[in-house]
Amino acid sequence: MDKNKRKKYLATGAVVLLAVLLVLLKYWDYVVNPWTRDGQVQAVVIQIAPRVSGPIVDLPIKDNQFVKAGDVLFQIDPRTFEVALEQARAELAETGNTYNALGEQVAAAEAAVESSGHAVTQAASGIKETESDLVKDRSEFNRQEEMLPRKATSQKAFQRAQATYQVSLQQRRTAIAGLAQAKANLHEAEANLAEAKANRGAAGDENPQIRAALASLKQAELNLEFTTVRAPVDGYITNLALRKGSQMVANQPVLALVDVNSYWITGYFRENYIENIAPGDRAVITLMSYHDKPLEGRVVSLGWGIAQQDGSTGFELLPNVSPTFEWIRLAQRIPVNVLITELPEGIALRVGTTCSVLVETGTAGEQTEKSVTAVPRALQ
Repeated sequence: MDKNKRKKYLATGAVVLLAVLLVLLKYWDYVVNPWTRDGQVQAVVIQIAPRVSGPIVDLPIKDNQFVKAGDVLFQIDPRTFEVALEQARAELAETGNTYNALGEQVAAAEAAVESSGHAVTQAASGIKETESDLVKDRSEFNRQEEMLPRKATSQKAFQRAQATYQVSLQQRRTAIAGLAQAKANLHEAEANLAEAKANRGAAGDENPQIRAALASLKQAELNLEFTTVRAPVDGYITNLALRKGSQMVANQPVLALVDVNSYWITGYFRENYIENIAPGDRAVITLMSYHDKPLEGRVVSLGWGIAQQDGSTGFELLPNVSPTFEWIRLAQRIPVNVLITELPEGIALRVGTTCSVLVETGTAGEQTEKSVTAVPRALQ
């Protein structure tokens, strides 16, 4: 073989060797970094359930439609709840009237207590006056009684002093009886006041009847508001099987809303692959429906447990154990959650669709501007 041909073969071999080396290095890059084909697109799916029962009278949405937060999803017949609201308002007004009437009774009872108190004070003052007159009249009677045997006074003067003394005694008895009656009247007025306050309850906003009526009114207002069901977040309507006239039952889910701001990827990695995966590591996501448009993400968390099938309770409460081949040891798959950092235009994420996920270990905390390269089709 001549010298030129030898050089040509050597050059060709070097090029082929370099190409093989590059392919092996690239393949080794995907072998070293954990990857899995078992990935799924996830999102928060909100189950929309009405808060009140009734038939649908308006349904402005369609299945798979995009809605914004606050958009009306459907309207339940509000007429029953409008009537309930008017009734609650009437009950509040009636409760207010009753409260005012009871308040007037309390005011009257308070006035009676005050009047009875004045009567007690006056009766006590009257007793003091009669006691003063009694002392004076008793002294005059005693003096006349001593003077009569000595003929120092007349029989008529004696009888007059005696009569005056008897009148003073009677007035004192009457005054004492009046004080006792005034005190009894005061006790009765105080009892009536306590009863009136008990019937009225607490004053002002603390009154239990007023608070109960206000609560009923608020509940009626909320029920009327609940007849209009709105989207809590931006998202896509799915599994819509409603029509006008469909009977809604309170707190029973009737449709699903996929939150468009909550998408993430869950990759199920074999347990012998997750040793070097850490939160923050860069991830490359390749959707099966967009195999040539890779997505970039970051590992958020790794699952701490999966359901155990072997050992679960089976027939006759015995442990349920699945048979396995002794020479084959199947690795369990651990969920790894990945947050998509940037979603290119033209890619629509759908819950439950599959993808492959490759994690570049040791990149947590790194800020890289390296472009995302699609995983080779053989690994997708």
